[in-house]
Formats: sequence, structure tokens, C-alpha cells
Amino acid sequence: MRCVRRCVRIVPLFLTLVLAFGEAGSPGPVISTETRAAAPAMVIGFVGGFVKHNDRVHSTVQVVEHLRNEYSDGVYVQSFANRHRDRAYKEVLRRLDGNHDGKLSSDEKQQARIIIFGHSWGASETVSLARELERDGIPVMLTVQVDSVAKIGQNDAVIPANVEQAINFYQPHGIVHGRPQIRAADPARTEILGNYRYDYKANPISCEGYPWFDRFLVKAHTEIECDPKVWSQVESLIYSKLSPELRNTAAR
Repeated sequence: MRCVRRCVRIVPLFLTLVLAFGEAGSPGPVISTETRAAAPAMVIGFVGGFVKHNDRVHSTVQVVEHLRNEYSDGVYVQSFANRHRDRAYKEVLRRLDGNHDGKLSSDEKQQARIIIFGHSWGASETVSLARELERDGIPVMLTVQVDSVAKIGQNDAVIPANVEQAINFYQPHGIVHGRPQIRAADPARTEILGNYRYDYKANPISCEGYPWFDRFLVKAHTEIECDPKVWSQVESLIYSKLSPELRNTAAR
């Protein structure tokens, strides 16, 4: 019986020493399996003007639908009205919160794999959302602006330093036309892939299905928004950032 009592006293002490040694010798805090699980890749698209987030006439929505068909699991893809940046922001934070404790750890933030793109005011919101995520210390893999038109109080010309790569497509004609150049706030951290100019005067595009006032009042601005060459490049850039292993089996 004495032996049993001694063992009962010794075992807790032994466990305490083992745990203490493990903490002292480990390179850092232990991260739970749930927290370490890779956060889902996220693709956020902002439509321009007063367009509804699910209006399938518009190229932003079409790109989102294509991506959903290709990546049903492991990639969150959603289009938003440009006036709903706050919803997109909250959704990003919610999905990064792997352990659902209501706050983001440094590890959760650094696992972020985020792509943001948009047209017109949606392109301006693309940069604004990236800047909002920068304040939280959350990286962004890619931003894509198509004929970016800055909203009042927004700066769509300077790409924040949390963005790895950024690209700008624009056309110069009409009362509504895109910003011709974007630049990096920190060129050492952000690569500007280019500012690509399109001109539809010599080769106009018929944007069937678009409202008449878009096709006549802001013709060139609408043409770049329905130009399949532009949006094919947008899709290719997004695909290049997503792991092939995440694609649906039938799409591989």
C-alpha cells in the first residue's frame, strides 16, 4: 500500500516536469489542429455602378460563376455590389477565423489566400477592401482593376503594401473612363503586373443584354466591361493563384 501511495504522489510530479520541459524546449506555442488547417482560398468580385451582385449579364458575375463551377470545395467565391464592401470584409474575417473564437490570430491572418477584383466603382472597392485588410495585417495575393473609377474619398491609384501583385486594365474614352495607372505604396512588397490600355474606337464591341443607357451614354466603359479578351485574362490570373488540386475532379 505504501508503494501505491508513493506512486500516486510521484506520477503528478513527473507529468508536471514533462510538461514544463516540453514548453521550455519547444520552438513556440502549440497551435491546435483546427487553427492550423489551411484557410479556404477566397475570391471576391465587386460589380460596378448600381448593378446587382447576381446580375449575370455582367462579366464580374460571370467570372464568379465560372470559378464556382471549377472550384466547388476549398475556394470561397462570391460577387458583391460595390456598396457592400462591409459585407465582404466581414465574410473574409469570418472565414479566416478557423477556431471560431471571434478574433484572428497572427497564424490565421498569415494563412489568408485572398484575391479581389472588380469593374468601375467595384475596382475602386477592390483597393479599398485590400487597404482595410492591410490595417488588420491580412495579406492579399492579387488585386485586379478593370476601368477603375474612384469613389469620393477613395484612392484607387495606390495599392497597399499587403498586396502581393496588382494589375490594371483601362480604356481612356468617354465621360466615364478608367484610371490609366496604378502604383505600389511599397514597390519592394507589391509587384505591379502592368497597366494595360484598351481602345474600342477602331474595333467596337456589341454588349448585348446591357441596358441601353450603358451602351450609349458610357459606351467605351461598357465595352471593356463586356470584352471577352479582358475577362479571359482576369480569369487566367485568378486561376494562376489557385492550387490545381482544389479544382473539381471533372474540371481537371
